[in-house]
Amino acid sequence: MFTNIRWKFILVYFLLVFIAMVIVGVFIIEKFEDQQITNITNTMEQHIETIIGTSSYISKDDWSEVREEIQDTVNEWRLDGKETLYVIYDEDIPTIIASSSKNYERDIGQNALHYKKLDSSLIFEAYNGEKNANIKEDKNDGLMTQHLAYPVLDKVGQVKGILYMTATLNDVYDTLNETKKILTNATILALLITVFLGFLIASSITEPIRDVTKKAEKMAKGDFDQFVEVKSDDEIGQLASMFNYLTLKLKDTIQEMDLEKSKLDTIFNYMADGVIAIDIKGHIIHANPIAMDILDLTREDIITPNIIEKKNFPEEYINLTKIDYEKSDTLEGDTIIEINSEVYKVKYAPFKNEKNNIGGLIIVFQDITDEHKLDNMRKEFVANVSHELKTPITTIKSYAETLMESDVDEKLTHKFLSVIDNECDRMARIVRDLLQLSNLDYNKTKWQKTEVSVERLIKDVLLKLDFAFKEKGQKYSINIEENLPNIVVDKDGIEQVILNIVSNAIKYTQNQGEINIKSIRDEYKVIIKVKDNGSGIPEEDQQRIFERFYRVDKGRSRELGGTGLGLSIAKQIIEAHNGEIVLKSKFGEGTEVSIILPYTRV
Repeated sequence: MFTNIRWKFILVYFLLVFIAMVIVGVFIIEKFEDQQITNITNTMEQHIETIIGTSSYISKDDWSEVREEIQDTVNEWRLDGKETLYVIYDEDIPTIIASSSKNYERDIGQNALHYKKLDSSLIFEAYNGEKNANIKEDKNDGLMTQHLAYPVLDKVGQVKGILYMTATLNDVYDTLNETKKILTNATILALLITVFLGFLIASSITEPIRDVTKKAEKMAKGDFDQFVEVKSDDEIGQLASMFNYLTLKLKDTIQEMDLEKSKLDTIFNYMADGVIAIDIKGHIIHANPIAMDILDLTREDIITPNIIEKKNFPEEYINLTKIDYEKSDTLEGDTIIEINSEVYKVKYAPFKNEKNNIGGLIIVFQDITDEHKLDNMRKEFVANVSHELKTPITTIKSYAETLMESDVDEKLTHKFLSVIDNECDRMARIVRDLLQLSNLDYNKTKWQKTEVSVERLIKDVLLKLDFAFKEKGQKYSINIEENLPNIVVDKDGIEQVILNIVSNAIKYTQNQGEINIKSIRDEYKVIIKVKDNGSGIPEEDQQRIFERFYRVDKGRSRELGGTGLGLSIAKQIIEAHNGEIVLKSKFGEGTEVSIILPYTRV
């Protein structure tokens, strides 16, 4: 960063201001501290001299005789709350005989506890006739205190005692800390301003050169839409003018090329098919977003300059070893492949490079998954319809031929005719269901929507199926939430759905089984749940249960009279009402089907 001349300017200004502010700050702090401590010391001396001059007991030669009076004098003297006065007597064994400390008043006579707090060197110097002051730090709480020992002389000039005063320096050092913060903030602000001004000054010198350099670099990368502002007529201004002239010439030259490239890029990126270009070694050199998603590629896989890291086209989709770039008949082809359950039709053809030689292949992936699925569904549907109709037709034909070619008694004839009639009914049901599905597919069904009571709808269905319940000895229970809102639906259509679901529950639940019907409200929806304890549906069949003609147990379904279309019709009816039908089942334990229908909240 500091190879840039701009930052060199800024660094020099920054260091100059920083050093100056540090020197000034240190000088101010030291002077301020000395002045404050000197002021406090002078104040302490004035207080002591005032006490000496005004107290008659202090003037006595023997302080031990007037100890009580001296204590009273100290108590009456109103010192600053930050100051504490000690009266010390007896040179041989210095003893505190009076003090303004409240602790001393409570523990009078415990001189050692107070004496430890004092500076013994100051007391020694005071008994030598020297007044002196010193700052002492309390080891317990870390507080700084100013100590002053002031000798009191008798008439002949001998020291008869010491007035020792302490004053806390908390305010002084708090003020010093605040001053340091102010100076620090001022230094930071000054440095910021210095950086800003240095940036402006340096920019005025380096910006023109920097501007030309940056735009020349962009041009080197292919961006030719660059112009430099000419601000002077000197050499830099002449350089900027020539740079602009070069830009205009280059822009005119490549404008048409950019336009054509933009068209091709837009087509390439937004086409619905995946397109990949590979070189003759099989390396992927270009791919549009669709192709990158299909083959799970990233942009880094394609643009990496390292030949070792370049991605190869997967040979399981197209066997590139069979392609001979010397033979044109092997360079074009198509195939159908499956990738991640999606079906694609893959076509490939060669492209040529700037030397008019074959440079590789263009491979196109066309998604035909939906067409493939539809084709399979059509085939399966035709096969299912043919199979469903073949059985009753075969039965009818065989029984009819038997009646025509044999002398059959009246009882057997009636039996055969009954079978023929049942098979005809079965074909009629299949055709009717297919017609209903066709109408639903093409939205030809006209719904007669009215406001319907869910409770009434369920009870009507159960009434119609009452005989079926009794025939299998099954029990059912109804649990309908109170104040359940009415729904606006086609009554016959929804009744057909509920009838189909409950009928299936009866069919696939063993004798003496249980079926529970429940209806609740969930926000703006009404849910009807039909739950049985029947045979259940295997997990692998649950995904296809709503497909047309799909049966879990085909033989048993036909025996029970089902066409395999009921659930498909039910699902389409519910979806036509903007609802949803959900199936949950556990094989061997039972099935629960939920019919979810919206209602309009009042």
